[in-house]
Amino acid sequence: MPIWKRNLFVCWFGIFVAAVGMSQIAPVLPLYIQHLGVHSTSSIAQLSGVAFGVTYLISAIFSPIWGHFADKVGRKPMILRASLGMALVIGCMGFAPNVYVLIGLRLLEGVITGFSTACTALIATQTDKEHAGYALGTLSTGSIAGSLLGPIIGGFIEENLGFQPVFFITGALLLIAFILTALFVKESFVRQDKKASSIKKIWEGVPEKSLTIILLVTFFILTLGLYSIEPIVTVYVTQLTKGTAHVALLAGLAFSASGLANIISAPRLGRLSDKIGAYKVILIALIVAGIIYIPQAFVKNPWQLIGLRFLLGLAIAGLNPSINTLVKKITPDSLVGRVFGFTMSAGYLGVFGGSVLGGQVAAYLGIKFVFFITSALLLINAIWVYFKVYKKLCLTEKPAI
Repeated sequence: MPIWKRNLFVCWFGIFVAAVGMSQIAPVLPLYIQHLGVHSTSSIAQLSGVAFGVTYLISAIFSPIWGHFADKVGRKPMILRASLGMALVIGCMGFAPNVYVLIGLRLLEGVITGFSTACTALIATQTDKEHAGYALGTLSTGSIAGSLLGPIIGGFIEENLGFQPVFFITGALLLIAFILTALFVKESFVRQDKKASSIKKIWEGVPEKSLTIILLVTFFILTLGLYSIEPIVTVYVTQLTKGTAHVALLAGLAFSASGLANIISAPRLGRLSDKIGAYKVILIALIVAGIIYIPQAFVKNPWQLIGLRFLLGLAIAGLNPSINTLVKKITPDSLVGRVFGFTMSAGYLGVFGGSVLGGQVAAYLGIKFVFFITSALLLINAIWVYFKVYKKLCLTEKPAI
C-alpha cells in the first residue's frame, strides 16, 4: 500500500473519532448534567449550551496556534499530541463529580484540539498532486460524518450502556488512533520557515490573500448551514409527526442523513475537482445546496426532510474537499499548517454560529425561516465566488486550480 494511502486511512479514522468525541455529548448532555446534580430545567438548558459550545469556541482560538506548531515541528507530533490528550480528557469526563468540572474538561478539550488541522496538513503535503483532491475529499468525510453521526452514536451508547461508557469508549478509540499514528503514519518533514513569525508576517507570506479570505468565509458558511438545523430538528420532526412515536429516532436520521451522503459523495467530488478544477465544484455545490434548503421548509413528513437532507449532503460534500484542495494549491508548504488552522477555526465558528443562528431564528421568526436564511447565505456566497473566484480563474486560465 502506498504511504499516502496508509496515512490517509489512519488520519481518517482519527478525525472521525475526534469529531465523534467533540459532538457525541450533544444528546446526553442535559441528562448527564441532571445526573450530576442540576435539577432546574432552566439551569440544565443554560449549562448544556455552555458545555456544548465552549469546546468549539475555544477550538476556533487554538486551531491556528496548533497549526503554527505543525509547521514548526511536524504534523505527526501534533497528531500524537492531540489524540493522546483528547483520549485522556474525554475519558476523564466520565469521572466528572459535578457540572463545573465537566465544563472545565470540555474547555480543556477545545484547547487540546488540533487533530484535524494536523491531519489535513499532513495529507495535503505528503500526497502527490494527482491524488490530492481525492485524498482531501476522503479525509473530509471523517470530520463531517463524525460530527453529524456523533450525537446518534452518543445517544445509542447512553441508552444501552449508560452515561460513563459514552466517554470511556470514545477515549479508548482515540487511544487506538494514537497508537495507529505512532506505528503507521510516515512523514518526511523538512521545516522551511526557520524563524517564528507573527500573524502579520504569516499573512504577508500568503500569495493569494483575497482568495484565501473567500475560502475561509465559504467554509464558515458551509458549517453554519450544516449546523443551523441542530437546535430545531427535534422540534421540527415533532411538528411533522404530530407527536407520534419514534420522534428521537427520526430526528437523529434527519440530522445524520447529510453525514451519510457526505461519506458517499466527498471522495467522488474530490476526484472531480482534480479533473475540472476545485473552484468549479465549489460554485456548483454552493448553488445546489442553496436551492435544496428551500424545499426543506415545506415538507409534509419526516421522510421528505430526511430525503432532502441526504441530497443536501451529496451536494455539500463537494465544498469541504474542494476548499481544502484549493487552499493547499495556493499556499506555500511552509504555511500550510497555519492556514489550515485558520480554516478549521472558521469551521468551528460555523458550528457554534449555526447552532446559535438556528435557535434564535426559529424562536423569533419560525422554523421555516431557518431554511430560508441559510439558503440565502449559501446563494449569496455562490454569487461572491462566481465573480471573485470563478470568473477570475477562468479568465487567467488556471485549470489546475
